[in-house]
Amino acid sequence: MTSRSARKSPILRGLATGATLLLALPACTSTQDVLEPSAIAAQTPGTALPASDTDTASVSPAAPANTPAPATSGQKLAVPANAHIQFAPIVGTTVEAATPLTERLASRARERGIKLAGSTDPATTHVLKGYFSALTEGKETTVVYVWDVYDPAGTRLHRINGQQKVPITDGDGWTSVPPSAMQTIADTTVDQLAAWLSSSG
Repeated sequence: MTSRSARKSPILRGLATGATLLLALPACTSTQDVLEPSAIAAQTPGTALPASDTDTASVSPAAPANTPAPATSGQKLAVPANAHIQFAPIVGTTVEAATPLTERLASRARERGIKLAGSTDPATTHVLKGYFSALTEGKETTVVYVWDVYDPAGTRLHRINGQQKVPITDGDGWTSVPPSAMQTIADTTVDQLAAWLSSSG
């Protein structure tokens, strides 16, 4: 009985931690453990990530992705021409997990006709803030994500959320999440954002 409880304890602690994280996410204001996709949008493509032991990095969504985004089926919704999206710091991921996410966000946004804005761009019409958590249970890791869409004044206008389950082949937590899972999240995020912009614009 004791060994069984000991096996379950990390899972329960992980779920409790994930639930606490999701409740606390909207109040997150620290720049620690944050990825900022829009921070270097004005820099040249191909800027290398800084070598660091922390989970903080700047990744430009304007840089070309190494993996091309798949073509969308059906008609594309028209995104308002004046929409300029700024990606604020992404909270909760590691640099390794965030890199394929931000690269795909950039390529998918271009594909859908969404203009990206830097953090100081006065043309910004919407700010997208992302919060992530990776929960491992049994032979599966679930990436839980929430994107809040704000206007420049800080009023929340829309929320995109979901989860992506991946089978564990190696490691746990973020180390078990393959780039393809983060790319799928990016595709889903941009597609839902484009649909919302089209309907609200």
